[in-house]
Amino acid sequence: MAIADIKQRPGVVLGGAILLHVILISAQVNTASGLPVLQVVTFGSFSEVQRGTMAVIDGVRGLWSGYVALQQVQEENNALKQEMAAMQVRLQQERTEAQRTDNLRQLLELRERAQLDTVAAEVIAGGASPDFKTVTIDKGSSDSLATDMAVISPAGVVGRVILPSRRASKVQLLIDRNAAAGALIERTRVQGVVVGIGDGMLRMQYVPGTADVKTGDLVVTSGIDGIYPKGFVIGMIDHADRGAGAYHEIVIRPAVDFSRLEEVLIVRTPPASRTAVDEEPGK
Repeated sequence: MAIADIKQRPGVVLGGAILLHVILISAQVNTASGLPVLQVVTFGSFSEVQRGTMAVIDGVRGLWSGYVALQQVQEENNALKQEMAAMQVRLQQERTEAQRTDNLRQLLELRERAQLDTVAAEVIAGGASPDFKTVTIDKGSSDSLATDMAVISPAGVVGRVILPSRRASKVQLLIDRNAAAGALIERTRVQGVVVGIGDGMLRMQYVPGTADVKTGDLVVTSGIDGIYPKGFVIGMIDHADRGAGAYHEIVIRPAVDFSRLEEVLIVRTPPASRTAVDEEPGK
């Protein structure tokens, strides 16, 4: 069957014969360098195939190396990101510790200046009700704390203990609507009573309208209330107006930033006014 097909296609037979003849001639003919033409052509053809094959292999190898390198770079980037995040956390912790150390240093300096029997405490919670300005501290009756003990900070007066338990106490802040403290204007020594008005500010009452009062005057405790020792900073007069009655209307900006309160001192030494009352006959 195959022989019959070949006979029907004489051109194919002729072409094959010619190709075979060329090959035989090439095997016998030499180039100028003395090498057979067939060997040179065959080598050149195979070398081009090898060149193409190596180019493909090198391309695939380059792509693979690039992919592996990219994977390594990605892993290195992820590791660097994790390391940076850990460093940021450590930095925040160190900053917090530095701030806490500075706060404790200021409390220690305040204790040394005040020369009072005090105990340091940490604020552990804020008041649950917005109508009552209170905080909870981590010291209580087991640390000899009692009701109406003054609470102070390096910035100024904080408030008073209103509910001590064994290991914690509730402190009424001076800005609470029900809080009050005896006060005086440091520059003129004019006395009055400072009360909370519930919005973060204070009001000084019972200051005669004839008294010398100026914006920026410093207001300190007078000690006459029997709770707060004399001379501790309450705040600065924000503005003062001569009221319709016999007294000034004075608004005070507290010295303490109650929103950032962290550490405080509780004064366990009663003010001199209370001690004097306690020592009176029949008391």
